Amino acid sequence: MKTIQLAIIGHTNTGKTSLMRTLLRNDEFGEVKNESATTRHVEAVTLYSTTKHPLVVLHDTPGLEDASGVMDYLHEHTDPRKDGVDRLQAFLEAVRTHSPKLHDDFSQEAKVVNALLHADVAIYVVDVREPILSKYQDELAILASSGVPVLPVFNFVKSDQQKADEWRQMLSRRALHVCHAFDTVAFDFEAEMLLWQYLHTLTHAQAFDILQHERRELWHELGEKGSFIIADTLINIASFSQKIAENTDPAPTLTLIQNAVRQVVRQTEQKLLSLYRFYHTDVVQLDLHIQSTTQDIFDRELLTRYGIRTAGGGMAGMIVGAGIDVATFGASLGLGTAIGGMLGGLLPNAQTIKDKATNVKTLHVDDATLTVIATQLQRLHHILRHRGHASLDTISTQTDQSIWQKIPTPLKKAKAYQHYSDIGSPNQSTQTLRAELSEALAMVLEKQL
Repeated sequence: MKTIQLAIIGHTNTGKTSLMRTLLRNDEFGEVKNESATTRHVEAVTLYSTTKHPLVVLHDTPGLEDASGVMDYLHEHTDPRKDGVDRLQAFLEAVRTHSPKLHDDFSQEAKVVNALLHADVAIYVVDVREPILSKYQDELAILASSGVPVLPVFNFVKSDQQKADEWRQMLSRRALHVCHAFDTVAFDFEAEMLLWQYLHTLTHAQAFDILQHERRELWHELGEKGSFIIADTLINIASFSQKIAENTDPAPTLTLIQNAVRQVVRQTEQKLLSLYRFYHTDVVQLDLHIQSTTQDIFDRELLTRYGIRTAGGGMAGMIVGAGIDVATFGASLGLGTAIGGMLGGLLPNAQTIKDKATNVKTLHVDDATLTVIATQLQRLHHILRHRGHASLDTISTQTDQSIWQKIPTPLKKAKAYQHYSDIGSPNQSTQTLRAELSEALAMVLEKQL
């Protein structure tokens, strides 16, 4: 099976490198900036099949900064009776020999033309916010003269200033009736699948068929893996507990639990970013812009905003948002709400009669806080599945809706298995023990995703 050479071509700053990043699923490729002529050389990267067979070589080319100058040379110094390929070859020879007929430096344009002539198919990247100028028409004339199949791809289609209809009309007049909208920042998986389908139609190359099939399978697999990562984190947190003496000040232990859980949540965020190959992306830590400047997942105001009650019946109205369940053996409502108001997010509960008899109580992360953590991680997972690798924005997982009103059964069960958690135990791994609960919860998350 032939390896396809695919050239990514377009005017300066239309998003060619951005397209490469998104198709490669790699935010480390090239350099993306909001300025012209970022790419100076042709860079090639190969897409392989799952069996390690090279399918498609993507060639990221510099911008065609002076297509009009190239067209002027072709009109003035090449034989119009020859075909387009011969005339472009003559242009390349003139650049190579530094012909005096060239009145400017066309070395960058020569790199693009050379990549085009060696390609099996080309993508012409269009910034649809731009008006249709003569320089773009000259670029299309160069593409047409190469004899290489061309697929125009519209970038920045989410912009309010986009002129996609005007571009489609102009391209149709140049016999380019098939074009495709594919935003490199606001990623759409089905739009990518259609991109490969169009390229397969233009070339009849089996490589694009295989690529489309394997990427669809990988996309489903990523969804499963991401859901399991979140589920395992939630089960780990739900089963995490610390025991203290009945009369001990709980504040130090509560702070210890909070810090440990925050660290686990941050680690999970990094796992999700790495899973989707976002290596240089920052995530805002629950920036909800409500009154407190220290807002975080344990804040009682945040829990109230999610509309989550932490106890049932008449007692609920008294402690909504406190993040603490005071239905314990002998614990007073005053002590419970004081702890909740001070730190929030934790549930003290005497787990066994034995603990009560020995004046020991157990601190857990409560259902409300588990819900907030689940909501934020699920939101991050959703964002990563709709984010192009060219995006430079910091991710905010802010949302006004919680993922559920009652925690799923696997999380409830996890509270009874304190030995399932390895939080605070760096040399211990209990993932195998909690695997069944994590898989059950992952199925819930995947359906919601």
